[in-house]
Amino acid sequence: MAEDCIFCRIAEGEIPSEIVYEDKDIIAFKDVSPQAPIHIVIIPRKHYTSILAIPAGDAIMGKIQTVISRLAIKFGVAEDGFRVVNNCGEAGGQTVPHVHFHFLAGRNMAWPPG
Repeated sequence: MAEDCIFCRIAEGEIPSEIVYEDKDIIAFKDVSPQAPIHIVIIPRKHYTSILAIPAGDAIMGKIQTVISRLAIKFGVAEDGFRVVNNCGEAGGQTVPHVHFHFLAGRNMAWPPG
């Protein structure tokens, strides 16, 4: 855990959040500033600063993909569709230095994003 990381603090239960999924490796919670009717943030409990910090062969990405599938089913959007976003680095829009994925659904998504 990085002590100054808001997502680590959420994962440790120090900061309240509306958790929609959790297991020993992953936690998913509602975004406090939603950009879609369904906006969930998915994080590994272990602190990685960005997707680039995850070592090759680490199983966490597969676990995150499984959680994404579960969320699509849980929220009833597997058929209609959803968007998953990962921002990496400042120019990529990453504002919290803890790898995370935004699960967005419940409306039609425009293209191109941003």
